Amino acid sequence: MLVERSIPSACEVALVIVACVAFLVSPAWAEPPAPEASPEPASAVQADQPPAWLARVLRPEDWNANFQTTYIWQMHPAFPAPCPNPDGPHSIKSSHETGYTLTATLFLGHRLWRGAELFFNPEIIQSIDLSGLHGIGGLTNGENQKTGGPTARLYSARAFLRQTIRLGGNEAPVEASANQFGGQKPSRRLVVTVGQMALIDVFDNNAFAHDPRIQFLNWALFAHGASDYAADARGYTVGFAVEYYRDDWAFRFGHFAQPKQSNGLALDYRLWAHFGENLEVEHQHALWGRKGSVRLTPFLNYARMGGFRDALAYGAATGGTPAVADVRRDRAKLGLGVGLDQDLTRDAGLFGRYSWNDGRTETYAFTEIDQSLTAGLAMRGRLWFRPRDTVAAAFAQNGLSDPHRDFLAAGGLGNFLGDGWLNYQPERVFEAYYSLNAFAGLWLTVDGQYVMNPGYNADRGPVKFVGCRLHLEY
Repeated sequence: MLVERSIPSACEVALVIVACVAFLVSPAWAEPPAPEASPEPASAVQADQPPAWLARVLRPEDWNANFQTTYIWQMHPAFPAPCPNPDGPHSIKSSHETGYTLTATLFLGHRLWRGAELFFNPEIIQSIDLSGLHGIGGLTNGENQKTGGPTARLYSARAFLRQTIRLGGNEAPVEASANQFGGQKPSRRLVVTVGQMALIDVFDNNAFAHDPRIQFLNWALFAHGASDYAADARGYTVGFAVEYYRDDWAFRFGHFAQPKQSNGLALDYRLWAHFGENLEVEHQHALWGRKGSVRLTPFLNYARMGGFRDALAYGAATGGTPAVADVRRDRAKLGLGVGLDQDLTRDAGLFGRYSWNDGRTETYAFTEIDQSLTAGLAMRGRLWFRPRDTVAAAFAQNGLSDPHRDFLAAGGLGNFLGDGWLNYQPERVFEAYYSLNAFAGLWLTVDGQYVMNPGYNADRGPVKFVGCRLHLEY
């Protein structure tokens, strides 16, 4: 099997250099005061004990290593498409189809000095995408990448430094996990993260619908569907995030790189010229003695994007099909998301999200959704003596702005959508899954999705998707 190794970016190299320099010069690494004289000769002491800085580096409690691998298989049978062209240029195929993704990630971490942690995540993916990731707003497999393919690819997913400044308050235990050291966490703290990461590592962290490796698979369910959040074609970016926690409140700000081209892999590191910015205010609460949280997440994207109205006007003036590539210039996209999760019992909870963007410009980094409303329930299996199993169901309704609809109806092609015409109706997605914890670290999941009006076109579907997922973590 061939493996393609991506070259580390300048930002990644700089991050490692800075971390190493800080590692060596930090006062925390200073050699302790010399002990009282020992009867042993100095040469024997030096032979038996490594230098203080090396002993500090080798302490096992300052290292963190985890691993995950996830295999997802999906299929859809043939479905009705009573339309002029059943397989348009960017349509979901109306015939039977199968696809899969296989990912593996190594999570490596090291404590540098007090409150500072350095993480690196090499990752690999191999996939065959359903319909080339075309024809649906809420795509059905959250592990899909826009650069996936049947040849395995190795790349850096994350390489970041996290600094936590303790500000007091109550202490709460934290279990060690992927990209997380165990220990005590104060309720009042400042956290700064710099480097390569996924924006949704920090923002929109919903308890029941956030990780397609263990929860819902659909793109409209694991994140705000209309957020168009800054990311390369694999879902990662470079930038920084600042988080301030004060008891039940959390305030977050992030500034991140956009891709150089719409939905491209190469990032534009001119963070002052093109960027994505997110704010988030979160409040955690107790309702009838059960914990919950509410989040408000406005965002601003600024990049070289094509506008739908400009593309329609240019196409009409030239007598051609409208294309956003003809009218790209620096533009802003505004939007917001509102999310909540709430425990109902010790084993069951609900969640919901609403997201919106202004819908004037092309989808630049995520998926083609301009408005999205989602809701769902999840329950652990304690009632049937399977406390680590989960059963869950959710609904999403996705919509497009008027300019976006007109663009597709005139034959325009988005990155994911384009039947050549459009009989517009909101896209509706139903998803349900059962996740069985076979043994510690291994989950087997069966998943079903039912999509009405795929790609917002009433002349297609509905489409039924059946899938299974194997997730192993250590």
